Amino acid sequence: MARTPTPPAQQRLIDRLRDHLADETVTREVSMFGGHCFMVAGKILVSAGRDGGILLRVAAEHEGELLRRPGATRAEMGAGRTMGPGWISVSAVALDSDAGLSEWLAPALEYNHGVVGRTE
Repeated sequence: MARTPTPPAQQRLIDRLRDHLADETVTREVSMFGGHCFMVAGKILVSAGRDGGILLRVAAEHEGELLRRPGATRAEMGAGRTMGPGWISVSAVALDSDAGLSEWLAPALEYNHGVVGRTE
């Protein structure tokens, strides 16, 4: 089966995520949730979407404040099927700077580090 080429916006984001996560224990990268997912310490951290946006996992108690940021929405798994609390989609526009990407990765890394070793 022929592999679908990675769109340029997604590839740029994947490269940026690799740079930002260079000091983390990225256990693997895998295609998941329609994107390119980064697993840190065996847990889903972030998925780079084909459009250059991200899907990330954050603590449910921080979701409300994060959803008020520009470019953030509750993640959907298909049209009209929202994912559970703590799953956020962020548009590519909100990630245009390295600082913007870092600001989104911080709460995801905080959550990720807090759940390592726990079962959900």
